[in-house]
Amino acid sequence: MKISIGCDHAGLELKNELAVYLKSQGYEVEDCGTFTKESIDYPDFAHAVAKSVATKKSDFGVLVCWSGVGMAIAANKVRGVRAVNCYNVEMAELSRRHNNANVIAFGQKFIATSYAKDMLERFLTTSFEGGRHERRVDKLEID
Repeated sequence: MKISIGCDHAGLELKNELAVYLKSQGYEVEDCGTFTKESIDYPDFAHAVAKSVATKKSDFGVLVCWSGVGMAIAANKVRGVRAVNCYNVEMAELSRRHNNANVIAFGQKFIATSYAKDMLERFLTTSFEGGRHERRVDKLEID
């Protein structure tokens, strides 16, 4: 399974730690950057990850910024992406099971690395239930 990961300057440490963790778990990781603490514009990196997921180059995406909010908003602008900003394991699971989320965003300021790993693992190993949820997910994209 291939995971695209990206961050802005305020999420660099957590992004790097999650990339190492994902590789240690056997995932293929595409690191879309950023790679320094130099101030950058988060939408550029959110869009890179989101486009990788939307085009099926990657199976899932992981985004990190200070709060996780901006990255999730930016990623959700890409058709085919359902990004969620998670703060607990149950939320990560439900976002997959009920919403078929394909990108998870974290706020480095608010999430300890060990807890982010727990959420990420649950996110990546939970399947979409389909059924009644599929009809609702299909209504998320409008023209």
